[in-house]
Amino acid sequence: MKTNRSHCPINFALEIFGDKWTLLIIRDLIFFKKKTYGALKNSPEGIATNILANRLNLLEDTGIITKRQDPKNTKVYLYELTQKGIDLIPVMLEMSVWGATYDAKTAAPPTIIKRIKKDREAMIKEIKAALKNPQKKIIK
Repeated sequence: MKTNRSHCPINFALEIFGDKWTLLIIRDLIFFKKKTYGALKNSPEGIATNILANRLNLLEDTGIITKRQDPKNTKVYLYELTQKGIDLIPVMLEMSVWGATYDAKTAAPPTIIKRIKKDREAMIKEIKAALKNPQKKIIK
């Protein structure tokens, strides 16, 4: 891992999240429960394969995700959030609320944004529980 430019907490975060792709990958892991390279590659923003591979390596190197072989198909790797990655849920929720508030064409379901605003802690608990349960949807 590279050395940070400073020990400012904002700089520390920007060293990891200073581009749009990293946060979009985290979004997909949290809210859409994507777990494979192929699923992440097929996100609507159209990430290039070299950038996706680079950002997944960065997230793994910084301890935000883990990578393991899929027991059902050893040619496929599964990406999962670590506790450090799960701890980003409140940040992602706040960014979602901010984006939905100021983007007139937001794709965020209004019911989800209202739920986040009404009871942020309950939403965080619900998302954490859903991440542990493969059948449970996060966005309803």
